[in-house]
Amino acid sequence: MFRVRSILRLRALFYAFLLALGVGSTLLVFFFFIVIRDLPQVPEPLSRIIETPPTEIYAATGERILLIGGREVVPLNRVSPLFLQAVLATEDHRFWDHRGVDKLRTLKAFWVTLFSPNRIEGASTVTQQLAKNLFFSFQRTYTRKFRELLVALQIESRYTKREILEAYINQIPFGVGAHGVEQAAQVFFGKPALQLSLPEAALLAGLPKSPTRYNPFRHFERAKARQGVVLARMTTVGSITAEEAELAAKAPLRLRERGGGEPAGGYFIDLVLKELEDRFGSDVVHHAGLKVFTTLDPRLQALAVESVQKGLDQLDQLLGVPAPVGGRPVGRVQGALAAVEAHSGAVRALVGGRDYAESEFNRAVQASRQPGSGFKPFAYYAALEKLGLSPASVWVDRKISIPIAGQAPWTPRNFSGEYEGPMVLKRALAHSVNSIAAQLVEKTGPAALVDVARRCGIRSPLTPVPSLALGTSGVSPLEMAGAFATFAAGGITHEPFYIRRVEDFQGRILEERLLSGRRSLDAAIAFQVVDMMRAVLDEGTARVVRQMGFGLPAAGKTGTTDDFNDAWFTGFTPTLSVSVWVGFDRAFSLRDAQGRGVTGARGAAPIWADFMRKATAGEPAREFPVPGNIRFVAVHPVTGQSPALSGGRSVEVALRDGQQRPLPSADDFRSPQQGGYTDRGP
Repeated sequence: MFRVRSILRLRALFYAFLLALGVGSTLLVFFFFIVIRDLPQVPEPLSRIIETPPTEIYAATGERILLIGGREVVPLNRVSPLFLQAVLATEDHRFWDHRGVDKLRTLKAFWVTLFSPNRIEGASTVTQQLAKNLFFSFQRTYTRKFRELLVALQIESRYTKREILEAYINQIPFGVGAHGVEQAAQVFFGKPALQLSLPEAALLAGLPKSPTRYNPFRHFERAKARQGVVLARMTTVGSITAEEAELAAKAPLRLRERGGGEPAGGYFIDLVLKELEDRFGSDVVHHAGLKVFTTLDPRLQALAVESVQKGLDQLDQLLGVPAPVGGRPVGRVQGALAAVEAHSGAVRALVGGRDYAESEFNRAVQASRQPGSGFKPFAYYAALEKLGLSPASVWVDRKISIPIAGQAPWTPRNFSGEYEGPMVLKRALAHSVNSIAAQLVEKTGPAALVDVARRCGIRSPLTPVPSLALGTSGVSPLEMAGAFATFAAGGITHEPFYIRRVEDFQGRILEERLLSGRRSLDAAIAFQVVDMMRAVLDEGTARVVRQMGFGLPAAGKTGTTDDFNDAWFTGFTPTLSVSVWVGFDRAFSLRDAQGRGVTGARGAAPIWADFMRKATAGEPAREFPVPGNIRFVAVHPVTGQSPALSGGRSVEVALRDGQQRPLPSADDFRSPQQGGYTDRGP
């Protein structure tokens, strides 16, 4: 009986196995036919495989500002054999032996992917990479990879290895607009591909892995390191000897000098290309014929470049550079400008330095510089929100010392070194009084200041210490322009962006930016800060803006670091927020021939005023919208009370419902050495 049961069980298992095998085979066949459905046909001749439409980048006006594509096809006999050896050693060293699929490399990649989840191992052959050009899907799926493999097998069955290699080297993207080895040789070395030396060939062969990251014009050391990897691969596969590799690595590289023919808005375009490559991959950006619609305004961009270069040239004369500073050459002053549309976050102009051809380092985005007093508006908003203060609240400008746990007390000083005594907060912000800003952040706590900055869109690391009120944590000009746009938009934050829509070569929308903002600040409190910042231009530290002829309604804040390493002005109209930074790339003080430090008012505000005056020419005056719960009253700038009671000067302040002028008291006239603030309003 037991034996019969065992036989029946084995028979059942055998039938189950056959059933599973049949179902599995059916599914496999079904999957195969699904995969080969609509499989692209290999073109005849093979050279047509690289005839992909160019990627086009457009400005907000519809003007095309960059075309990526177009190749100069050369036969193999017009390409240096050293380059062919370099690219095959790096990309596919078994190219001459396999039939489109490198089985050993594929097994290795599968093993790494299976047992090292955080690591991705590439296994594509040259033929598979060539086949990729026939696919215009932007999804990286296993189905697509399998279809690429099938097309690669078709290519290998119909064409010779030389034809495949020739098509491949003529379609590789090398960056800086160069596609194919002939263009790359001309762009980087000013010579035909046939004349490439071993060091040059190794450098070019390393670029396709990441054309932006290894751009030798911009990141020479990275490109050299990548060249070393290529030379090591050539040594490993036997293309060159170790001695030849060593000599090539040490040989000087003479890159071709670039002229001034960079595309309009080069710093801006760099950002666009980087974002596109991060989203879709380099292959898609350079081969798939995308249509990219950006936010750039070419007119504003041209004006921004002009204003920055003009302002920096004037600063060079003022500072007497590029003469040595402290016995060391520092070069010329650098600068950056970012212009953001207040009610959308669209980046309209971006200047990352005085000359893109000279330096591609984008100071408007990549630099992290201390904003100095330019950070005070966030501290004032936190105080108005958390402490219930108003612009008419009276605080005493005095020498203070703020205790810090585990450290020496912090004793901020005013720029002038003097103290004025009592004053309303509007005057304190307009004249950038450090001691009062420090008292405010002491009362609210640094965390409240960090919270407001984050709500406005600041993403850089911020250290929650009292000195943050005076801008001791680094930020970028684009961040500052975007954050101040929150005030301009009445407390609505819009993330700065530069790509509005991306289409494929057939016009299908791949990605589109839907305009949306979030309320991050109270509208009435935000307006009170805006009204105080208007006084910065009208009577405060940025009076130079009005003196230079810019008369439209605007608000802003100057910023200067203690050592004069950084000078800022960030300001806005109801429609456009613009931040300007100037300084040396290395930490050197901005001082004129008399040794006086250059402030934000002297260094950055004139550039801002020059740009805004031309950018808004012919525009009507637009006032900042006033919330319904705001009313304006006149107060004395010292006591905060009615000018009729205090006599003398007056300043107009914006009060929220329920807020009043401070009540009269003898305490209002305490000396600067006495403490506290004297706001006794409800």
